[in-house]
Amino acid sequence: MAESAVKERSKTIIRTSIIGIVVNILLAGFKMVVGLLSGSIAIVLDAVNNLSDALSSVITIVGTTLAGKAPDKKHPYGYGRIEYLSAMVISVIVLYAGLTSLIESGKSILHPEPANYTPVTLIIVGVAVVVKLLLGQFFINTGKRINSESLIASGTDARFDSIISASTLVAALIYIATGLSVEAYLGVIISIVMIKSALEMLRETISEILGERIDPEVSKGVKKTITSIEGVQGAYDLIFSDYGPDRVMASVHIEIPDTYTADRIDEITRQIQDRVFEEHNIMIISIGIYSVNTKDDNITSMRSAIAKIIAGKDHILQMHGFFVDFEKKEMRFDLVVDFVPNRNELFKETLDEIQKLYPDYRILANMDTSYSD
Repeated sequence: MAESAVKERSKTIIRTSIIGIVVNILLAGFKMVVGLLSGSIAIVLDAVNNLSDALSSVITIVGTTLAGKAPDKKHPYGYGRIEYLSAMVISVIVLYAGLTSLIESGKSILHPEPANYTPVTLIIVGVAVVVKLLLGQFFINTGKRINSESLIASGTDARFDSIISASTLVAALIYIATGLSVEAYLGVIISIVMIKSALEMLRETISEILGERIDPEVSKGVKKTITSIEGVQGAYDLIFSDYGPDRVMASVHIEIPDTYTADRIDEITRQIQDRVFEEHNIMIISIGIYSVNTKDDNITSMRSAIAKIIAGKDHILQMHGFFVDFEKKEMRFDLVVDFVPNRNELFKETLDEIQKLYPDYRILANMDTSYSD
C-alpha cells in the first residue's frame, strides 16, 4: 500500500475513534446522572460500559499510531501487527465489562432495591439506544472499509451496548406497568451475551496473530495473476505472511520451460512482483523456480503414470514441479499432503510405489503443505 494511503487509513481510524470517545463520554455522563437519580443499577452499569467503550477508542488510537511507525532495523516488516494486539486488548476490556456486569446484576437479584423511573429517564435511555446503534454501525462499516479489526471490535461492542440500553428501557417499562423489577435478571442475560461476544472476538484476534489461512478468493486471484504472465505454466506453494492490515507478503514457486535463460527468468519474476502488487496489494518477496521438461516426449507418459498413483491416495492433494533428468536418471517433484496424522507415512508409501514403477531412477521429492487454496 502506498505511503499516502497508509497515512489516510490511520487518519480515518483516529478520526473515527475520537468521535467514539466524545459520544461515549457524553452518554456515560448522562446515564450516570440518570442512574443515580433513579436508583437503577442497570443504567449505572450501562454508563460504566460507555466509559469502557471510550477507553477502547483510546486504545485503538494508540495502537494505530504505533502500528504506523516506519520499519526499522529491529522490525524490518513494520509494526502493523500492533493493531491486532489493540483488538485483543479491546476484547479483554469487553470481557471485563461483561464479568463486572454479571457480578453486579447478581448482587441486585440477591439484594433488590426499588427504582424510580421518570419520563426524562426513559427518553435519555431511548436516545442512547439509537445513538449507540448508529455509532456501532458507523464503526463496523468504517472498519470493514479500511480493514481495521480494532474498529470492527469497537463497533461490535457498541452494538451490544445498544442492546443493553434497549433491555434497560424494556425493564423500566415493565416496572412502571406492573411493578415487577426484572432489570437485574435482564442484566444477567446481557452480561452472558457480552462475555460470549468478548470471547469470540478474542479468539478471532488470537487466531489472526497466530496466522490464518488466507482467503481462498485472494490466493486464487494471485495465482491467476501469476499464471497470466507469458511463460508461466503454473504457480504453486503460495505462502502468505501477514504483518498487519494491508501488509501482506508472499512467496511462490512457478513452473517455466527448461529452455529459458536467466535473463528471461529475471524478467518474468519482476513482472510477477509488479503485477501482483498492483492488482492485489501483496508483495511477492520470493519466487522459486520449477523447470518443465520440453526436450523429451517420454515425459508425458511418465507424468501420467505417477499421477495415476497419486490419484489413488485420498490425502495426496497435488503433485507439481515435476521434472525428469534423463541423463542423470533423476526424477524431481513435490507432493502436497493434507493435514492428517499419518502424513509422513503416506508420503513415504507413495514414494515407494513410484520407486517400484521406476526402479532405475533416483527420486528427489519434497513433502509440501497446503498453505493456501
